[in-house]
Amino acid sequence: MRRVALIYNPASGQRQARRIGLIADVLAVFRSAGIEVKVIPTESPESAGIQAKDAVHDGYDTVLACGGDGTAHEVMQSMVGGSAALGVIPMGTANALATDLGLPRSPVKAAKMLLNAIEVRVSVGQVSYRDNADKPRSRYFVVAAGVGVDGVFFSRLDSRLKQKLGYLLYLLEAVKLGMTHTFPLFRAFFFQAGTDAPRSEKASQILAVRISNFGGLVQNLAPGAALGNDNLHVIAFKTRSRLHYLRFMVAVWFRRHRYSRTIELVDCAAVECRDLEGSKVRSYVEADGELLGTLPVRIEVVPQSLTLLVPAKPKQRTPFA
Repeated sequence: MRRVALIYNPASGQRQARRIGLIADVLAVFRSAGIEVKVIPTESPESAGIQAKDAVHDGYDTVLACGGDGTAHEVMQSMVGGSAALGVIPMGTANALATDLGLPRSPVKAAKMLLNAIEVRVSVGQVSYRDNADKPRSRYFVVAAGVGVDGVFFSRLDSRLKQKLGYLLYLLEAVKLGMTHTFPLFRAFFFQAGTDAPRSEKASQILAVRISNFGGLVQNLAPGAALGNDNLHVIAFKTRSRLHYLRFMVAVWFRRHRYSRTIELVDCAAVECRDLEGSKVRSYVEADGELLGTLPVRIEVVPQSLTLLVPAKPKQRTPFA
């Protein structure tokens, strides 16, 4: 790590003045270690990827996404397939990637830990979907991608309320969704190694997971999921029952969840989702907490395609087990 581009969203967060102060503190950590650092505020919600690409073109060997999973998601879009390293400084509402890597919540402490980080080549997920104009699109993800209920959840989040309420908005929307959503079904096709044809199931939600520890109450959600894997761990909710969803989530919070025929954990190479024939309900797609579009969708893995900064001595387990 010789030249670092530090990308952050100046309009994000509940207290912008404090956010700017934290960026200055993080900047000081790297400069005191003799590292050249350039601070790059984003110009729009979608500009982080382009700005990261420009920084790499200008000779920066490391790009730090200062924010939540959404910021890391945007930055990584231009870094997959390249040699520059991506690092994360947790400063967002959701910091699942940073948590899984074992980084502390304090941005300054995380920056100090990254000074001794190692560069690890990891696999990332890829989602191919239809955007709101019904055009084919593709995005990479590193935490998780969801179809169905998960997508509806993120489609309802108001960005202005998110800045004011933070994680509380997530809880309020989750409760509202659980009480009002009808959990419509779509068709999912699981492509598993060693099989000639995909397995077909009806599902109300598909969650393709790349990490194990999301932080907070959601830990070890999909046993076996890890950034070092070249496959997907997919949670398939094959039910429309609110009670089944509630029981499962409560079990997750107490780390006693089990998988069954109703809520199944599928190890596969890829999964495709399509609307049921004649269905008039739109099923939404999200990746890393960012709403993307609608079905049809294909989710798969791009092996060993991103260089990620990983703490040399993470606070928790290694994310590559």
